[in-house]
Amino acid sequence: MSAVHDLAIIGAGPAGMAAAVMAAELRLSTVVLDEQPEPGGQIYRGIERLAATRSRHLELLGPDYALGLELTRAFRASSIEYLSGTQVWQVEPAGRIFYRRNDVAGILQAKKILIAPGAMERPMPVPGWTLPGVLTCGAGQTVLKANGLAPKGRFVLAGCGPLLLLLAAQLTRCGIKPTAILQTTFNRWAAAPHLLGFLGAPGYLIKGLGLLRELKAAGIPIHNVSRFAIKGDTQARAVEFVCNGAARTIEVDTVFLHQGVVPNSNLAWSLNLDHRWDDVQRCYHPKLDAWGRASNAAVLVAGDAGGIVGAKGAEFMGLIAAAAAAVDLGKVGAEQAEERTRDAKTALNKQRAARPFLDHLYRPEQRWIAPPEPDTIVCRCEEVRAGEIRRLVTEQNCPGPNQLKSFVRCGMGPCQGRLCGLTAVEMIAESRGVPVSEVGYYRIRPPIKPVTIGDLATLDVPERSDAVHM
Repeated sequence: MSAVHDLAIIGAGPAGMAAAVMAAELRLSTVVLDEQPEPGGQIYRGIERLAATRSRHLELLGPDYALGLELTRAFRASSIEYLSGTQVWQVEPAGRIFYRRNDVAGILQAKKILIAPGAMERPMPVPGWTLPGVLTCGAGQTVLKANGLAPKGRFVLAGCGPLLLLLAAQLTRCGIKPTAILQTTFNRWAAAPHLLGFLGAPGYLIKGLGLLRELKAAGIPIHNVSRFAIKGDTQARAVEFVCNGAARTIEVDTVFLHQGVVPNSNLAWSLNLDHRWDDVQRCYHPKLDAWGRASNAAVLVAGDAGGIVGAKGAEFMGLIAAAAAAVDLGKVGAEQAEERTRDAKTALNKQRAARPFLDHLYRPEQRWIAPPEPDTIVCRCEEVRAGEIRRLVTEQNCPGPNQLKSFVRCGMGPCQGRLCGLTAVEMIAESRGVPVSEVGYYRIRPPIKPVTIGDLATLDVPERSDAVHM
């Protein structure tokens, strides 16, 4: 690797791969760091191996997944350095990146950093969600793509969002039918004013109606539920729910939960980037300009980490951000960058036109965001329950998530708040009767991912040029 890279890209999903291809074309010395053994991110996970060993499964997983093969091939062919299996655990605003690869810790330096870790599933803290046998839809899709594995026995999918329907359809194509789909949110009237923009977005309506027709033809019932809980002793045994005012129970072996996706934002928070609260998507995302530049001059953000846009939108954001980095580094002029990204910007705007409809249609309801049941676990790492959080806010005047850490260590476990952050701030805001934007978010400090003392001890840290000697 070169001593100082022009651009370091963190993440090899659609945004990161597209950015790397553009950066190579613009002759930026580029390194891509990604935790997975292969490029593709979550959306295109395992696509190279699947195409080589299980090509018939490309059709089962759908055309949107198969499209990723062309991008991964372009990424592999580009003249960039690709560090797969690399866990980034600290990024400094000045451009130093601390990572761990092959059980060895290392440091690299870059003039520009592009954060592209993608999205993560929003937690869905319902009674019983921590029982064995309960997974997220994203986890179910991961093992299906990467290993060709599917659940055995009776299973249901519960929650809301396009991924819920997509996974059900993919499993059905494999000959494995869900017992039922339990839909928690479907705000058709709130979404209706945004229908025109949705109709103008490429392919969204056809895909959505196609999935619904496919599931209906397979005889899979879809229930709109107002209450939902998972029951079991040592594992999930049944789901109880209320549909049209009637209580029902379904025996299950496995439950898949999904409540939409949100930006994977811990890395951005650790850099103290300015964020804003999106009340429709019900999440924070970094403030970015039209090119993906963040509040720190050395940092850009692309893809779902900057606000949910989908796989194709993430790809276009990656192209645009890489061009912005080239302009900032003096590799190309602003006019040339504008010309190179004109089509990408047009396509990105079309992708974004679909978001208001989808975001309103699947905007999670309050009970799925701030669990009303006091015994429901919110912070899985520290086993902090919903009732304890409400008590601390109302009785102990706990004003925000960082103070909550002092009381009950909520957000201080191995996940660094990824699984409880949004739930905690929503509950605090609800209990205080204030907007979430007033509550704020966790202060995320390195290490972003677990790192051993041995790693730190063997790390050769060069002295910074701006160090102050006493």
